[in-house]
Amino acid sequence: MAFIITFLGKGGTGRTTIAIAAAKQLSSLGQRVLLVGQDSGPALSILLGVSLGGEPQNIEPNFQAVQLETTGLLERGWEEVKQLEAQYLRSPTLKNVYGQELSVLPGMDSALALNSLREYDQSRKYDVIIYDGNSSQDTLRMLGMPEILSWYFRRFRQVIADSDVGKALSPFIQPITSTILNVSWSADELAQQPTNQATQLLEQGKSTVADPNRMASYLVTSSDPAAIATAKYCWGGAQQVGLTVAGVLLNQSSATEALAADFAPLPVSALPTKSSADDWQSLKSGLPDLQQATKAPRPITIDIAARQVRLFLPGFTKKQVKLTQYGPEVTVEAGDQRRNILLPPPLSGQSVKGAKFQDQYLIVSF
Repeated sequence: MAFIITFLGKGGTGRTTIAIAAAKQLSSLGQRVLLVGQDSGPALSILLGVSLGGEPQNIEPNFQAVQLETTGLLERGWEEVKQLEAQYLRSPTLKNVYGQELSVLPGMDSALALNSLREYDQSRKYDVIIYDGNSSQDTLRMLGMPEILSWYFRRFRQVIADSDVGKALSPFIQPITSTILNVSWSADELAQQPTNQATQLLEQGKSTVADPNRMASYLVTSSDPAAIATAKYCWGGAQQVGLTVAGVLLNQSSATEALAADFAPLPVSALPTKSSADDWQSLKSGLPDLQQATKAPRPITIDIAARQVRLFLPGFTKKQVKLTQYGPEVTVEAGDQRRNILLPPPLSGQSVKGAKFQDQYLIVSF
């Protein structure tokens, strides 16, 4: 499996340039690197000096790059959907709808990009995958998809099963499925089987995002106050999706004590300015070891003995954080993102007794 790296920060701070420098640095060390660009514009191709397409192509020894083409990914994904439908339905209905006809709806590009990252990861062709997204917020929403979708699956499947409609239809599920589908399922099997594969994929996605040995992000900023504020906001957003932030890359600026204090306890690395368009060596040499993310603060810690859940939420104030509880889950809203925390059995069903915001941590007691 590959180690996945992404960079977060305000537009114009040099995220794409640093992504390329990181790919060059790691590939020069013998790592097999794939740089995945989401932006369909020409910037990445110009910086690399090649015309990228929808398939990985060689840039340098051990270094390949690809520019995701959403329409092509949609066509390929649609064919997979039709194959899945044909597997289950006796009379498929989507066979006359073609991928070339489909337009890209908002959010599709992120979902398709996430699936592409999964496929590249599972190909085992790469040691490191570097993802350069359209924007930091798009990247965070994309990486939060597995957790969000798993919550929808879990929540609404149970809601339907417990509803009067679900109970009324339950006796008819098996004869209906045997007539319409290629299989015969009971109500419980219907609730489980079609979503088993999807649930497994979502769980794999959640575990990958939350594992600092598998994925990490770095904040990119300059000395500009707006860039610093955006980086701090991205830091808090990354914690909400469970993504480890391993450090700060200060581009074209000198480190100061005040800036180091703003991002403590993260290490801050000041990067040199490129002397020319082809000068990658100075930038490569200024990068830290990007695969050492395990020392970063964990986004969430559950202490069963102390009956506490601790969430690291830098970049947010107490007024920006909202906590609610529904049954065995606690929902934390910070900024424009929500995180649903499924409590372990010893804490499940226990009411929240208190919550406080202290030293950038939200501490919830049960």
